[in-house]
Parts: sequence; structure tokens; C-alpha cells
Amino acid sequence: MSDFVRVAALSEIPDPGKEVFEVDDRFVIVIHAGGQVYCLDDVCTHDDGPLGEGDLDGYEIECPRHGAKFDIRTGKPTLMPATQPTQVHEAKIEGGDVYVRLVD
Repeated sequence: MSDFVRVAALSEIPDPGKEVFEVDDRFVIVIHAGGQVYCLDDVCTHDDGPLGEGDLDGYEIECPRHGAKFDIRTGKPTLMPATQPTQVHEAKIEGGDVYVRLVD
């Protein structure tokens, strides 16, 4: 497991809002919702679509390609055609900054 890496100031990601970052050669979405931060792989498990380009609705993010939805807290699909979860990573707020630690 990697160390936590600073990706942004919390003020740079609106609540609710999201941004895509590259961390250790991996694209992830950092989502700010309900005062918390969440981090997922920027990949729809249905067809490798870019989740970061999808709409955020509460605690769900929708893939812009075929409409699959995922719970941002768990990575689990909530609407087909996706049936497999996307990877969730650790995210935290510290001193007004957002940090991410990739989970393998």
C-alpha cells in the first residue's frame, strides 16, 4: 500500500463536486460530498468508461457511456449494466488539504 499523497486543497473541490487526479500512474476521482471526501478509480467496470466525466447525484456517480451507477462510498454498482464494483481508495482531509492513499 502506498503512502497518503496530497492531491488538492479541499477548497478546490466544491461540495458536492469531483475532480480527476493522477496518483502513481493511476487515474482516480476525488469526490467531495456531504463534507466528506471519497476516492474511486476513474473506471466504469462495465466498459472502462471515465466515471469522472459522469454526473454526481448524492452518493452515486453515473458513467456517461451507458448509465451504470456506483455508490461513491463503497464502489459497488447500484444500477446496471455494471455488475462489479470499482476500486475504492482511502481519502482524508487534513489541514484543509485532500490526501489519497491507493489501495491495491
